[in-house]
Amino acid sequence: MVLPAALMTQADRHWQRLLVQAPQYAELADASRTELLTLFGLSDFAAEALIQEPTLLAELLVSTDLHNDERWHAYEPDLAALLANQVDEEALKRTLRRFRRSRMLVIAWRELLGRAQVEESFVHLTKLADALICGARDWLYSKQCDELGTPMDGDGNPQPLLILGMGKLGGGELNFSSDIDLIFTFPENGYTVGGRRELANQQFFIKLGQRLINALNQTTVDGQVFRVDMRLRPFGEAGPLAISFAAMEDYYQHHGRNWERYAMVKARVLGQECPQSQELSELLRPFVFRRYIDFGVIDGLRQMKAMIAAEVRRKGLKENIKLGAGGIREVEFIAQALQLIRGGREPLLRVRHLPEALSAIARSGALTPERCDCLLQAYRFLRRVENLLQEIGDQQTQTLPTEERDRLRLITALGFTDWEAFMAHLDQEMAAVHGEFVAVVGEEKEAPDHLEQAWLDLWRTDLDATEVGTLLTEQGVSDPAPLAGAVLRFKEEYKRRQIGPQGRIALDWLMPELLRLVVANDTPARLFERVCTLLTRIFTRSAYLQLLAENPAALRQLVRLCDASHLVSEQLARYPILLDELLDPQHLYHPTPLDQYKPQLRQFLLRIPEEDVEQQMEALRQFKQVQLLRIVAADIAGALPLMKVSDHLTWLAEALVEEVVNQAWSQISERYGVPPEVAESGRRSFAVVAYGKLGGIELGYGSDLDLVFLHGGDPNHHTNGPKPIDSRQFYLRLAQRVLHLFSTRTPSGILYEIDMRLRPSGDSGLLVSSLTAYQQYQENEAWTWEHQALVRARPIYGDDDIVAEFSRIRRELLAKKRDLGVLAKEVREMRTKMRGHLLKAPEGEFDLKQSPGGMVDIEFLAQYLVLAHAHSEPRSLTRWSDNVRIFDECVMAGVLSLEQAEGLKHAYLEIRNLGHRLNLSEISRKVKDDQLLAERQLVSQVWQQQLGD
Repeated sequence: MVLPAALMTQADRHWQRLLVQAPQYAELADASRTELLTLFGLSDFAAEALIQEPTLLAELLVSTDLHNDERWHAYEPDLAALLANQVDEEALKRTLRRFRRSRMLVIAWRELLGRAQVEESFVHLTKLADALICGARDWLYSKQCDELGTPMDGDGNPQPLLILGMGKLGGGELNFSSDIDLIFTFPENGYTVGGRRELANQQFFIKLGQRLINALNQTTVDGQVFRVDMRLRPFGEAGPLAISFAAMEDYYQHHGRNWERYAMVKARVLGQECPQSQELSELLRPFVFRRYIDFGVIDGLRQMKAMIAAEVRRKGLKENIKLGAGGIREVEFIAQALQLIRGGREPLLRVRHLPEALSAIARSGALTPERCDCLLQAYRFLRRVENLLQEIGDQQTQTLPTEERDRLRLITALGFTDWEAFMAHLDQEMAAVHGEFVAVVGEEKEAPDHLEQAWLDLWRTDLDATEVGTLLTEQGVSDPAPLAGAVLRFKEEYKRRQIGPQGRIALDWLMPELLRLVVANDTPARLFERVCTLLTRIFTRSAYLQLLAENPAALRQLVRLCDASHLVSEQLARYPILLDELLDPQHLYHPTPLDQYKPQLRQFLLRIPEEDVEQQMEALRQFKQVQLLRIVAADIAGALPLMKVSDHLTWLAEALVEEVVNQAWSQISERYGVPPEVAESGRRSFAVVAYGKLGGIELGYGSDLDLVFLHGGDPNHHTNGPKPIDSRQFYLRLAQRVLHLFSTRTPSGILYEIDMRLRPSGDSGLLVSSLTAYQQYQENEAWTWEHQALVRARPIYGDDDIVAEFSRIRRELLAKKRDLGVLAKEVREMRTKMRGHLLKAPEGEFDLKQSPGGMVDIEFLAQYLVLAHAHSEPRSLTRWSDNVRIFDECVMAGVLSLEQAEGLKHAYLEIRNLGHRLNLSEISRKVKDDQLLAERQLVSQVWQQQLGD
């Protein structure tokens, strides 16, 4: 292999740096020096590894490792010998990292210089990962047993921690700079024996799992062993870190989803075979491979591929050999589809390694041997390209380089003469893969139908205003001037902007179809401008323009939504990633079931590395925007009544609150540890209480979240991490982190506006209060209006204990016997004060929220009734936080007549419905004074009866 001049220059720079660290290598033999320079020219990782630890070179040159393709057999015993001499976890981390670096250097050396085929690298990378993971686990298990006792089953047998390797690790095809997806499990529940006190097996293995992740994942001066991702475990981040076989079986039987079946195809118990590993494999098999021929997997894989395509568009990924059309993922999907369809009946298909899977598929007759050989050839080539890319700098990337030096490195290692020849070969291989993918998993989209010539002429021909007006008149537009002006302005903008060739081609198909659709509308100019506001935002995003051009149904959905709601058109314009949702009307107009927001959010976040906080925040916002669009689409279509809209918005917000708190907890506890009571019990002793519209389950599209944070920690305790802080500081920093994750602006905006002013002492109070301090404040210092706000409060996050304690405090406070005269006076005064500050309706208009008889009067009535009468019916009148059910309970308690309650609920729903419709169109919430007269009069009448003047 001869290095081009540009790479030789880079190699020489690395060589000179090595000589500064180790001058003795100046005497290196010519052959060894030439080989080393070639390596340095191709890989910065290899150069940096040897410069950082020059003795490695001497060891490699005298060993046989660089010439031995079977040396992986020695990984496990060699590492075990090194670990046997380590006395603490810092030494363990150092040994693991140095062992990894030295072995990875050999793997890169052999593959880059053409001594190893990609299959050999797969074996070595996987065996090395197995040795490092299991070696660290076994060392930590022994140490923890000495500290805490040994976990036992009911018969007194020691319990091991089994680790499932997922993805490429499980399939024996680990790439060079891969993260690792793991699941921790153990055979049986029980307790430890031999420690100072009994500890549940699950707690033992959770602690062990945490230590193992830290040993592998933490970045030290020696680097990192692996990025560890645990999100494929049952229930994702919300689930325990380690569970028993029985709990795992129950999860996959009752909760397992299709994507988890695909993931489990490659699942493998790491380390040496044992009876428990065979038991675990048998336990999982019925979930993965169904006894019947299962063609249903095709739809699931097609949906997953669509999600990946959407991700490629969202991230602006170009030339990605893994996720792009014809990439590595499509080969994997083809194999998995055929394995899952037939694997229940054909055991030969139950293999993890993809080349073996393709061979089995050929033998089964599902695909011809020629087609499988074509896929395998493409797969090997793509995986070799992936490995070589990652060996340049030990970075996890599957995107072709744009820098000339890295392109030279890639084509030199592959043996191509120039980049164009490489790309031609790559395109050929990926085209073959994509053709097979379409044949097996899904049909390609049909090209748009031929459009009427008039609309083609209107867009593609240079016409003046008169000519455009004439053409529109001929097509039936009664008042063509506004639309003609809008079209000409957009065409001028189009000419002025820099749009790539693909984008212009897409627009040439898209715009005639758009014009055809908008002229059928009663206000075509308004609709055209709404859609074009979005199009101008995506002029440079050709993938989105192509999406609309190639999918007429998606364009029709866009036009329909923009016509129905200015709010939706603005949302789509601000967040073009939502355009992907238009591809599937079945999902677009059917929001996520209420109980699925949390699991779907966990699945959505699996694609983002846990340590990538910025991308996690962006993903949270993308998920929210996608779900909002589905809710508002169903709302516009009349599929969701108002109360159901609020239910969906509320459950969505609660799912996001839970995920934000989980992420904040993970980030804070990693730095400071956790308070001892949390470490002992596993309970976080932290609660989020929703007030206002979220508390009252009345959330609207633009609502902020009124939140209060509470904790049950002991201020005298300190956390157990590397930087201990007292419990009060821990929960304060947790609250600050939660607010940061909510309020940081990413490309998709903020997550929610958070209002904390209802916490004890308002803006001057602590960000998070202990339960004791909260109760004392509410009993001794809170104003009546704060107790009114408490009526609408409910816990939306927290362990059972702290939630129950908050609920007790709330119930007792609301059920306190009050002087009705004083209470009515204070409620009236607060209402008058609010109206004076907030009511801006001019003469002849009715403000739906603030005018007499409006929404706030109804809310104040509900709050007054609870505070006035809950002492006599504490359970029923404090049970709910929403107005409708409070009025129902008031009837049962004899506080309101049935006629009054029904009238208040009717008025409440009518006012909310009207306000909701105005909000969708972004119209003022003030209406003519003659609207809703009967409803307003009833509200005022009940107000007079209950609270007086």
